[in-house]
Amino acid sequence: MDVSQYLEIFLDETKEHLQELNTQILNLEQDPESADTVNEIFRAAHSLKGMAGTMGFKRMQALTHDMENVFSEVRNGKIKVSAELIDILFQCLDALENYLEAIQTTADEGTNDNEPLIRRLNEIMNGGGEAVVAKETPKAKAESAGGEKWKDIKLDGTDCHVITEAGKQGKKVYGLTVTIQESCLLKAARAFLVFKAIEELGEIIVSNPSAQDIEDEKFDFDFSLIIITDADVDKVIAAASNVSEVESAVAGQVDLAEMATEESKEEVVESKEEVAVTTPSTEVKAPTSSAPAAAAQKQQVSKPVVNRTVRVDIEKLDVLMNLVSELIIAKNSLVSATANDAQQTSAVFNEQIEYLGNVTTNLHESVMKVRMVPIESVVQKFPRMIRDLSKKLNKRMELYMTGEETELDRTVVDEIGDPLMHLLRNSADHGLESAEVRAQRGKPAVGTIRLDAYQDGNNVVIEVSDDGNGIDVEAVKKKAIERGAITPEQGDNMTDKEIIDLLFLPSFSTAKSVTDVSGRGVGLDVVKSKIEALSGEVEVKSKLGEGSTWTIRLPLTLAIIQALMVVVGGEKYAISLGAIQTIEDVSPSEIKLVQNKEVIHLRGTVIPLIRLSDVLDTTSARAPEENMIVVIAKKGDKQVGLVVDDLLGQQEIVIKSMGKYIDNKCKIISGATILGDGEVALILDANTLF
Repeated sequence: MDVSQYLEIFLDETKEHLQELNTQILNLEQDPESADTVNEIFRAAHSLKGMAGTMGFKRMQALTHDMENVFSEVRNGKIKVSAELIDILFQCLDALENYLEAIQTTADEGTNDNEPLIRRLNEIMNGGGEAVVAKETPKAKAESAGGEKWKDIKLDGTDCHVITEAGKQGKKVYGLTVTIQESCLLKAARAFLVFKAIEELGEIIVSNPSAQDIEDEKFDFDFSLIIITDADVDKVIAAASNVSEVESAVAGQVDLAEMATEESKEEVVESKEEVAVTTPSTEVKAPTSSAPAAAAQKQQVSKPVVNRTVRVDIEKLDVLMNLVSELIIAKNSLVSATANDAQQTSAVFNEQIEYLGNVTTNLHESVMKVRMVPIESVVQKFPRMIRDLSKKLNKRMELYMTGEETELDRTVVDEIGDPLMHLLRNSADHGLESAEVRAQRGKPAVGTIRLDAYQDGNNVVIEVSDDGNGIDVEAVKKKAIERGAITPEQGDNMTDKEIIDLLFLPSFSTAKSVTDVSGRGVGLDVVKSKIEALSGEVEVKSKLGEGSTWTIRLPLTLAIIQALMVVVGGEKYAISLGAIQTIEDVSPSEIKLVQNKEVIHLRGTVIPLIRLSDVLDTTSARAPEENMIVVIAKKGDKQVGLVVDDLLGQQEIVIKSMGKYIDNKCKIISGATILGDGEVALILDANTLF
């Protein structure tokens, strides 16, 4: 059974169950007596076990099975929830995450059995203290479960003849007993999968019970087969063991003298001399833990595509479907309009074009909504991370989150996780002071970190703040001078905000020592570049001794934007409306020079000018003495004037990627769009122009 087609669904659902387990175990730590929480955890672990079993991921199944057993005992009141149990459960979740990562990259769970963890879970099950014997080998398990029951099969004359002929051809004849787990709900289906796996290696000549009885589920939990094959015994055992919910499989060489019926024994004796050696008389070994995978040599499954799915509310799809049907009506109306006489056609045509315009705008919005997902999928893993950091850094801290339901385009949500994680770790490590310092400053012993998200116009704002030490501007300035990033003179003339912005330089860290949490100087430059790659911006506000707030602004979507269309040097360009503040008519006499750079003075603010014709290496179509059209763009509290030749007006545009090759070479171009007349216009990235 090829389960690779279900791999993407498995990955998506497993992530959900793991996140649910993370959240619920955190809740259990806060309220160990909550029966509802234990039930939720038991349910998630049970679902995870079933899914892993169905997909044939045995190690993952074994670990979740033992976790489920522990929760079953907690639910029955036989085991009390302790801090140690919580720690072990989180270690189990980390191990399951590792399995998931391996499956995501190689479509295989790997070879780590996580025996220490399974042993600890079993110790908890058995009262906590005493050590538990390591898991039984498949052979021992098989012998205790049902043993070599294939030896009880009696072979008649026909069977003996077939086996003898097989021996003459150099083939091997094995008996196989397969035991299915007692928790299995569909025994017949599992048995069918075993039959299918074995038939790929050879021929089944006898089944006990009969194939019909097995199909009708008229058997306990084991069945036996006699098979003729070219494969060796390890391969046969591996094929049966790889079927999920199989407790054990044991196989060995068939001895005709022992298993033949009385009538067929004479036939056996006659033919024994001819079949002197069917196989070497080596002892049949039980497979080692890694044998099944190696022996079976699973064919390479293509690497699954990660995070390509979005779960959509059925109502959103209904709206979409309705709009598509409207589109078809509009198309039909246009077709019929062309059949009328010219005067009538023109009026109907214009009316239908207007109708079509409305429908396509609504369709745009609906498709955008379908692409939107709550940022909850990213932020819900952070409470667990803060809990772990609290223990690692030995600081008491709490994370408060609001606005998890705020929606963002799926492509943005996938990329935003790492920057937010960096900022939260930064707050935990650099921001919050030690308990002693907090006590001296009269602050609560438990530090507060906040993550707030909300929508602001066409942007989503995410703020990460803490009530810690804030940023020591003097320390940052000193470090920047040491590294040669600025001169002492420049440092004296810089504002606090400009000095704080130095933190975003590559490999800049003020940490006194390098820990596995931070201080390697990797972080804020990555945060900045990643957010700007998403057409967003990040800024910091800080007060020494009181705390810091990091604010990230992101566009709602990267697929369709409102843009201002401009002309520079005879070419059309688009600039995102989100980046534009005003459009000004400026006379050449108003331009001043500051440090040899052109600036204008506008309503009390000095704004530097960027002539787009210079940046884009083209010649401006305007005469030098003509008034200039200046588009004032903003980024945070900075402004810049972009000088263009002409304005074409506002337009809704669909962004098309330029491809990796150009993206990496030309940062000021963030993409392209196709205009109504089929012409291609490049989209300018205002962030990079700053």
